[in-house]
Amino acid sequence: MTDRIAIYLHGLEGGGAERIMIGIAKGLTQRGLAVDLVLVRAQGPYLPLVPEQARLVDLAANRTLGSLPALARYLRRERPKVLLSVLPHGNVTALLAKQVAACRLPVIAHVVVRSLREVDASAKERFAMRLERALLPSAYATVAVSRGVAEEVVRTTRCAPDSVPLVYSPTIWPDHAEQAAKPVEHPWFQDKTTPLVLAVGRLVPQKDHHTLLRALAILRTRRPARLVILGKGPQCAALRLLAKRLGVHEFVDLPGFRANPLAYMAKADVFVLSSAYEGFGLVLAEAMACGTPVVSTDCPSGPGEILEGGKWGRLVPVADPAAMADAIAATLVDPVAPDLLRSAARRYSAGAAIDAYLRLIANASGAGSVD
Repeated sequence: MTDRIAIYLHGLEGGGAERIMIGIAKGLTQRGLAVDLVLVRAQGPYLPLVPEQARLVDLAANRTLGSLPALARYLRRERPKVLLSVLPHGNVTALLAKQVAACRLPVIAHVVVRSLREVDASAKERFAMRLERALLPSAYATVAVSRGVAEEVVRTTRCAPDSVPLVYSPTIWPDHAEQAAKPVEHPWFQDKTTPLVLAVGRLVPQKDHHTLLRALAILRTRRPARLVILGKGPQCAALRLLAKRLGVHEFVDLPGFRANPLAYMAKADVFVLSSAYEGFGLVLAEAMACGTPVVSTDCPSGPGEILEGGKWGRLVPVADPAAMADAIAATLVDPVAPDLLRSAARRYSAGAAIDAYLRLIANASGAGSVD
């Protein structure tokens, strides 16, 4: 067996799970570990963020489950020390590939979101989630990114509590301030005469940007404000249409995905997370580390933990635009001090997370090997 660590995921699309796994790869390589980033298909906007020291392995498959034979061959050929996986399809495929390859390889699965996910999932996704619940007990460990996720994994699977460690995502890196200070070309971020509200996330039902648009419409009956939503996804056209129907389209911009959202966060007046559910909500911690005031839905799971019940930012009910408008307005008038926000975000340092992964990998490395 080599000392190589394998990290397996579908691709490098612009989602939170992908950012987490790239962060783990970055942190482990910085600590001197050999890392393979094993992708179902090597594509996505995060490809340029792959650490130079990491080896990129492209399985060249069209679907995650379809990559199972190629992943099993990789495990037999490369004999990694530990395999890390993420998301239902990825965790299922990793655990099945271990069996196909006849491995005693320890698999560390990651669960980044559970609550309510099946509500807006396709039939195939719901099947993968059910299969994941059945297979997770065969993993060496199932990492949860928040206490809420850990509690739900224990409640809904046969995983023992001590096999579901809580490890906050590697979020705040040493170059955070440097990245936040980078310039932004968007003109609204230079204009300080009108308050600017920012959201960052995929344009999908989970993020509930519809409620945020309605909150902006309410807010603008009281005071000027603009909204920028960074991200891409299938709801882009619907969101633009809703903004037009609400009469706020001139004050809303959806410029698409940005690889460095920190530069935008640092220059916004308020950062808002409007999600119906989350696993952690790392963008909240990132915005806090920029010193930017935050507002979030009190959705399961993560935001309430990050904001400590509202200590570091206002929490509002899910899908309540009036409450969200009130919270944004109040935050513009009475924000939490930037230094307090930065201090509160320190517990999400990447260094602490990577330390936790190094301990987990060290403990797992003696758990099994490829026959």
